[in-house]
Amino acid sequence: MAGRINDDDVKAVRDAVPIDAVVSEYLQLRNAGGGNLKGLCPFHDEKSPSFQVSPSKGFYHCFGCQAGGDTLDFVMKIDHLSFSEAVERLAGLAGITLRYEEGGYTAGSSGRGERIRLVEAHKAAALFYMDQLGSAEAEIGRKFLAERGFDQAAAAHFSVGYSPAGWDHLTRFLRGKGFTDKELITSGLSQDSRSGKPIDRFRGRLMWPIREISGEVVGFGARKLRDDDNGPKYLNTPETAIYKKSQVLYGIDLAKKEIAKTSRAVVVEGYTDVMACHMAGVTTAIATCGTAFGGDHIKILRRLLMDNATAEVIFTFDGDAAGQKAALRAFEDDQKFAAETSITIAPDGMDPCDLRLAQGDAAVASLVEARTPLFEFALKHIVARHNLENPAGRSAALDEAAPIIKKIKNVGIQHESAVQLAGMLGMRDEQFVVKRIAQLDRWARERGNQPQEQRRGRSGHSYEDIAAPAAAPAGPALNLRSPAHITERELLKLALQRPALVSPAFDAYGMDEFTAPPYAAVRQAIQDAGGASLGTEDYLIRVREAAPNDTVRALVTELVVEAIHAKTVDEIYAGVHLVQVRLRAVDRRVHEIQGTLARLGHQGSPEQLAAVQEELWVLQQYGRLLRNRGAEGL
Repeated sequence: MAGRINDDDVKAVRDAVPIDAVVSEYLQLRNAGGGNLKGLCPFHDEKSPSFQVSPSKGFYHCFGCQAGGDTLDFVMKIDHLSFSEAVERLAGLAGITLRYEEGGYTAGSSGRGERIRLVEAHKAAALFYMDQLGSAEAEIGRKFLAERGFDQAAAAHFSVGYSPAGWDHLTRFLRGKGFTDKELITSGLSQDSRSGKPIDRFRGRLMWPIREISGEVVGFGARKLRDDDNGPKYLNTPETAIYKKSQVLYGIDLAKKEIAKTSRAVVVEGYTDVMACHMAGVTTAIATCGTAFGGDHIKILRRLLMDNATAEVIFTFDGDAAGQKAALRAFEDDQKFAAETSITIAPDGMDPCDLRLAQGDAAVASLVEARTPLFEFALKHIVARHNLENPAGRSAALDEAAPIIKKIKNVGIQHESAVQLAGMLGMRDEQFVVKRIAQLDRWARERGNQPQEQRRGRSGHSYEDIAAPAAAPAGPALNLRSPAHITERELLKLALQRPALVSPAFDAYGMDEFTAPPYAAVRQAIQDAGGASLGTEDYLIRVREAAPNDTVRALVTELVVEAIHAKTVDEIYAGVHLVQVRLRAVDRRVHEIQGTLARLGHQGSPEQLAAVQEELWVLQQYGRLLRNRGAEGL
């Protein structure tokens, strides 16, 4: 089996792939100042970005959930890969050939991670299906696409393919590529047959590859083409180690950059609808894969949209009862978005693909622009269910609709909607409706149910929690906001981010000069890694590896990514912090010695008193030197 990846190759991979390039494949990044970038954390739910990336250092850190590390750590965590799998994936991106110790590596080796093998099998399958779309047998598939307005270029853009109608065409092809029967079954590309031999899962169908946001193929959607096919109209890849239908969005790999750029996403219902929208210039269109739009899909979009006041998610649904039900279900999740949600329904119940065929590209673009706020759609739906001809019906409609309006994030729109609701209900006293909705807040407060954001900071932590980093193993009396601890933190940031500015003086500082236990632990890790004076290319990697546990390691990453609190970071700034930390340590020792002298009084021997007094004098002289000459006195 494959051996350990060569250390030099691991380093080459770390250096070759910029961390911001990798992270931006999964979420939108914006300038955070100080050379850092920020975005919404992909590892926990948040409304304000607390996730930061330092391209110059090659590290990321979330100040909300404390996740952090280098490029490899990010890939391992977000895609649930082992260390070797992450190295192999990034090596593939960088075009680096990895060397394996203890005997090397072969393509079929079980030493490679399962996920990597399954992704490679899907990549090979996608290419196979695309090639088959040009075959004589696939004429029926090409005709299907043409009838829906998609030419060969459109098919190629979306990597649409065709699965041959035989029993095991793909299975035999992938075997020839070195994949085992077990891998083919596990991937969902093949399935067991009555004879015990694997056969193709998809046969005689039009194939759409389903990609993750990173662009890797993890599954397929297959459309029935022939009447003698007894299967469902659409057949998707089953749930596998790499494919979870509730966690993927079709077209997200093509739409992600435009979604981030325009702060808008358009959610449609099918693969051909996504194609039609993109062909019509609506390149932010995406679709779910055989499941309802849910919480995991929202998380994907929120990382691209960020907490942008102008961000918008537009749903397109059929005008029938099922479409209305889907729209209302989407509205239930409205508050999970950091965006406004809208709905648009095509005329005559047409979907975007049908609309494009009937009226052209401009009609699809106009459909998206003619959207209606989702809350307004929900209000109309609620009001329509009640008999407004009598007071009881109007009151019931108001009681059901009021909480909907209360959910609206924009206060101005909330008020206008209350007035609008009064008109829909035929109530002349608009202020009665406005006050009725306002009462909901008072009742919530009386029950102690204030909105969570009122009790928490921007990162989602309570203000009490912000007193100390979550990574710090601090006791209840430890105050990391004290001037002394703030200075210690800043010095450690300098030692990690700009070691040349504090060397060699920093390496002479003892652990006891850092009064916060978590900071002393970081100081120890720097020493164990060889000290700040070492300043090698892998210096930060060595410090993280020297950390005694994940808690300290997380704090190291946090200090690496956190911005230094100065417009100009130079020798003067570094010197000030070196002096402040040392001077406080000297003052603490002077205070201790003065206490010792007081306790000794006249009971100590002359020699003992002389030794203590001499130490006190030396420290006092050193303290005066630091105060008078600053860093020159160190």
